Amino acid sequence: METIQVQLNQVSSFNKNWQYCVGTGRLGLALQKEYLEHLKLAKEKIGFKYIRGHGLLSDDVGIYREIKVGDEVRPFYNFTYIDRIFDSFLELDIRPFIEFGFMPKKLASGDQTIFYWEGNVTPPNDYQKWHDLIVAVVSHFIDRYGIEEVLQWPFEVWNEPNLVNFWKDADKEEYFKLYKVTALAVKSVHPDLQVGGPAICGGADHWITDFLAFCEREEVPVDFVSRHGYTSEAPKKVTPDYYYQDLYEPTDLLDQFKIAKELIEESSFPNLPFHITEYNTSYSPINPVHDTTLNAAYLARTLSEGGDYVDSISYWTFSDVFEELDVPKAQFHGGFGLIGLNQIPKPTFHLFSFFNQLGEEQLYRDDKMLVTRKQNGVISLVAWNVVMEKGEGFERTIELKIPVGFKDGFVKRQTIDENHANPWKVWQQMGRPRFPDKASVETLREAAVPKITTARLEAEEGIVTLLITLTKNEVTLIEINPIRDETESYVGLDDSLITSY
Repeated sequence: METIQVQLNQVSSFNKNWQYCVGTGRLGLALQKEYLEHLKLAKEKIGFKYIRGHGLLSDDVGIYREIKVGDEVRPFYNFTYIDRIFDSFLELDIRPFIEFGFMPKKLASGDQTIFYWEGNVTPPNDYQKWHDLIVAVVSHFIDRYGIEEVLQWPFEVWNEPNLVNFWKDADKEEYFKLYKVTALAVKSVHPDLQVGGPAICGGADHWITDFLAFCEREEVPVDFVSRHGYTSEAPKKVTPDYYYQDLYEPTDLLDQFKIAKELIEESSFPNLPFHITEYNTSYSPINPVHDTTLNAAYLARTLSEGGDYVDSISYWTFSDVFEELDVPKAQFHGGFGLIGLNQIPKPTFHLFSFFNQLGEEQLYRDDKMLVTRKQNGVISLVAWNVVMEKGEGFERTIELKIPVGFKDGFVKRQTIDENHANPWKVWQQMGRPRFPDKASVETLREAAVPKITTARLEAEEGIVTLLITLTKNEVTLIEINPIRDETESYVGLDDSLITSY
């Protein structure tokens, strides 16, 4: 058993950069009722401030159109759907983190697309028309929402241009051209708007160095650097329904963040904000790991320490209302979402919810625990026990001693593990119904609730001692509230008179 003594002379601020942004599928999905229900739940329980998704300029949102007037073909900008989408976001008090992409088909130079909804990934056939489109879109946002609001929206240029799937030929120089035209268009509307890139995925960090060198050489504005991070190895097996991968060690994401941050610091723009605009374990939307408790325990350290290196990390994604490889074909299908179809929270949803209940002061942190204190004196901590080996067992016990400013404490513990708040396991026991009936959905929702245990503890010489046993892939939230005992105010109180007590 490990013993940990929390020292109050090591107090610092807890960085909640994990809460800054969350990812979504293409923006057109926000026209669906269930999508908005999921987003409302994520906002209420986790408190995300921004949302980032693909497809702002894709044809299903319908912004870029062309009309023929006589012999002249003119652009027509249609904001019907995007106004409805962004109004919905802002009504929930969540702002857009804009991603400019993909290419409208009428403006595309080729027919290469990605995903079943055919996002076009080719450069524009006319860069002046692209420039004018960006100006029109940004100007419309300011007209509708006001400059003070839109100044708070980051504008990111494209998505993973280092991959041939997302940018024709992964042409770096062509991307730099797109970035320059886009950035200058944004700044022409208002010089204080935030624009950045290159939104690359892992394995191509040299793009960051080259991108910043290009911006310096060409005097192109850049207000932030963005990158993505995933931690899955090459696939072991790919089937029509599932994509199986092993994971690297849980420190892999933190290592990625650190390396990229160092490249920024070595550039001519050493103080630029650094945003991870996508991250998760697997990069596949049909990898079952996303539905498991392992996914939650594995990412706990990233939430705990990620803010040491980056200004934000954006989990990909908040909902399984998501359609990259087609409409989801089963209740649990390995989707990225924190919330499964039929509004069933997954274990990783609770990881984020637990972190949202932590305090502002950081009292203690190691690679398996984070202890905080709120302004009202409540102690709140998250502990996790990530286990990547197969089999049973792997319990871990900790004796934790915490200085408190009160005599008696009410302890509330919420737990997710292989047997609690694990609706994926219950779904397996049901026989994996692809489209569960209403009764089964209700059972899955009931099974998605964390286990709650409570206790009363007395502080000895100002120290509360907790004995915490963590099971395989458990994540637990423990809150210690000072007790204001009003028992003596009840006249004639005698619990011994109750039968069986």
